[in-house]
Amino acid sequence: MNKLDIEYNTERDDVHYPEYGRMIQQMLEFAKTIPEKPKRQKTIEAIIGLMQQLNPAGNRNMEDYREKLWNHAFAIAGYDLDVDAPPGITIRSKEDKIQVDRIPYPPTTQRLRHYGYNVQTLIKKAIEMPDGPKKEGFVEVIASYMKLAYKTWNREHYVSDDVVKDDLEILSDGQLELHEGHSSLDILAFSANKKDRDLQRHGSNQRSRGKNTGKGRGGKRNYGNFRKRKK
Repeated sequence: MNKLDIEYNTERDDVHYPEYGRMIQQMLEFAKTIPEKPKRQKTIEAIIGLMQQLNPAGNRNMEDYREKLWNHAFAIAGYDLDVDAPPGITIRSKEDKIQVDRIPYPPTTQRLRHYGYNVQTLIKKAIEMPDGPKKEGFVEVIASYMKLAYKTWNREHYVSDDVVKDDLEILSDGQLELHEGHSSLDILAFSANKKDRDLQRHGSNQRSRGKNTGKGRGGKRNYGNFRKRKK
């Protein structure tokens, strides 16, 4: 029985430009081995034409797009193509390109990720606050938000206040805990949402009253230009 030699993608070279695929990369590598320059030039031009078919220009400027394709072809081949670019097209080397620094991701914690990064920030802020009713109220708000986030992440199971309380102590390294006699976290979240809705409703009512007062500039009523009829 003959054993088949199978080449896996994990054993192959990395694809430098995935939008063109591995075949284009292999074609360009083969074109570099063609000894006759006229034939090599014609082959590279045909490959770039195929690259254009794989990624049509659309509404883009055609001249700029052709220059982009030629630069991509040289980059895929490792800037080792002994061919001439068409007139008006400049091939930029890797050193000429602007190197942009990577933007670092915000620091995150591995513990209890389902609560999100904002909870970590709120907990740090609460730890720095002095003890007192204001801090206790802030901790209640954090715990109610944690329960809301937990229920959003885990919709299939019931989430108790005790679970959130334990997680709050874990995330704060034991520096925060809900005070005795606190209200249910569900009630706290509902009250906060209700208060926010009431404030929005009150603001809209105030605006609507201002529109219906019939007052013009300076607070005077505007009755229009109607003249009084003589009796």
